Amino acid sequence: MHSKLLTGLAAAAMLFGATLSAQAQDALARAKAAGVLKVGTETAFAPFDFIDAGTHAGLNVDVFDEIGKELGVKIEWITLDWAGVLPGLEAGHFDMVAGPATITAARLEKYRFTTPIAESTVAILKSAKDTEITKPEDIAGKAVGAGHSSSQLDQLKAFSATLPSPVDVREYTSNNEAYADLAAGRIVGVANSFPNIAYVAQQRPNVFAVVEPPFGEKTYFGYPGLKDADHASLMDAIDEALMKMKGDGRLDALQMKWFGVTFETPDAVTDPSI
Repeated sequence: MHSKLLTGLAAAAMLFGATLSAQAQDALARAKAAGVLKVGTETAFAPFDFIDAGTHAGLNVDVFDEIGKELGVKIEWITLDWAGVLPGLEAGHFDMVAGPATITAARLEKYRFTTPIAESTVAILKSAKDTEITKPEDIAGKAVGAGHSSSQLDQLKAFSATLPSPVDVREYTSNNEAYADLAAGRIVGVANSFPNIAYVAQQRPNVFAVVEPPFGEKTYFGYPGLKDADHASLMDAIDEALMKMKGDGRLDALQMKWFGVTFETPDAVTDPSI
């Protein structure tokens, strides 16, 4: 009986010790121990993240493949609508967000961002047949869409306030829905980052065209993670991997692959323009 009691106590002690050890690990250590980095994103944000013939594709997929190699982990994707991505990060459903997200002052208060991976300045996508909208100001009084809970939506509303007639702002769960309404003539434009709409127009030049110049403040895309001490070493490691990719030309090559251009981006954004 005494021996069984000692055996039981020893087993309990080992289990308790293992639990404490797991709790002592930070996010990077846990990811490396599991061999998996969980990344949240949406798949309606081409060319960063989208579904191509049933396959998850885009710049983010390629970039995180490289990050996975640098960290020695596999990438596990968790996909959901954009409105649920950042709340999912806060709830601990994944380790970080691929998004990407425009780096804004408000977001920097809540999240830690990686080094920028592309420019995100906002522009207007219009119908290729539209001859009335030749500059951003021409959307005054017209119906224009943007993604729900997005920085692009906020900037569209701010730009609308500067025009003689306010824009009829339409919010969409996904950009794909907004593009569909634009193609069908239910709205006259979609506000999104210049890289996104340039890609869309390039894919369907007979349907869409880009209104230049962009109307928004110059902004940048980065990958957000949590700011707490538990995630500090993980974000450090991801930043190190991205800076290595910037230095050896891998990021430029992926930008050229997905956008047809490369972007000059700062090492960090500490004082966003919005």
